[in-house]
Amino acid sequence: MTASVDLTGLPADIRTSRYKEVGLMLQAFRRDPLAVVSLVVILLFVLGAVFAPWLTPYPDQGLGNPNIIEKFQPPGPTHPLGTDYLGRDVLARILYGGRSSLSIGFLVVIIAVAIGIPLGAVAGYYGGRIDNLIMRITDVFLAFPPLLLAIAIAAALGSSFINAMIAIAFTWWPWYARLVRAQTLSLRELHFVEAARSMGVSDFTIIVQHILPNVMTPVLVQATMDIGSAILTGAAISFVGLGVHPPTADWGKMISTGRIYFIERPWFAGSAGAAIFLVTLSFNLLGDAIRDVADPRTRRAVS
Repeated sequence: MTASVDLTGLPADIRTSRYKEVGLMLQAFRRDPLAVVSLVVILLFVLGAVFAPWLTPYPDQGLGNPNIIEKFQPPGPTHPLGTDYLGRDVLARILYGGRSSLSIGFLVVIIAVAIGIPLGAVAGYYGGRIDNLIMRITDVFLAFPPLLLAIAIAAALGSSFINAMIAIAFTWWPWYARLVRAQTLSLRELHFVEAARSMGVSDFTIIVQHILPNVMTPVLVQATMDIGSAILTGAAISFVGLGVHPPTADWGKMISTGRIYFIERPWFAGSAGAAIFLVTLSFNLLGDAIRDVADPRTRRAVS
């Protein structure tokens, strides 16, 4: 266990060992076909959302403008995924919908990590009353099913993208607080932390420079998997009408609207459902791959 991940202040031989370790991790990652495929799928969806106006000939329909003359067109050369009940190109709606769905996944995890990591580190490092206070607060949040609590908060705040993001992040941070606390409890008793404390290093410096760098691997794995779960939760909130407002495209809203016509015209809701499935599965597979390559024992098996 090392005291810091900053390579600039380390001797040359230690820096070389660190770089070699990173190289081995990347090599093991490339040899895992599921990891490579999942990363490619995620990148395709992200790039599709970013460059949506240039990837579809119907950017106005992606933004919500109707085209009633072509409503419920089946998939074909003109509309690869068909059209919806307002004649809008479904592929364009999927690309534009990725902007809100992917954004809510990334932003929720970023907010949850930003809240959970400091609280978990402080609770694990100091223990005692501070630990009890923080952990009892997390227990209050964990006592409720996350999806139901997120829906209740979103309903109280009102339907909007920002409120949906806040509602989900509000229920997500306790998991990171508990994860970081458990890691910190084991790290604070190790020799390099004791040595830093005996040299008069401040608690803030010990937490930031010595403890947090050593808890980031499990946090990264959890965060990668949680992005897919946050996207799924965001779609559920939009499904019940508490997410983005029409005509803004959103995968959950597309499923909610398309379910009415699913039997006769399944391409509308089915395309949005397939997008959510692929992105969620890809993030879970990517998280598994990161966990495997970060563990030297499983990395040797993959290599």
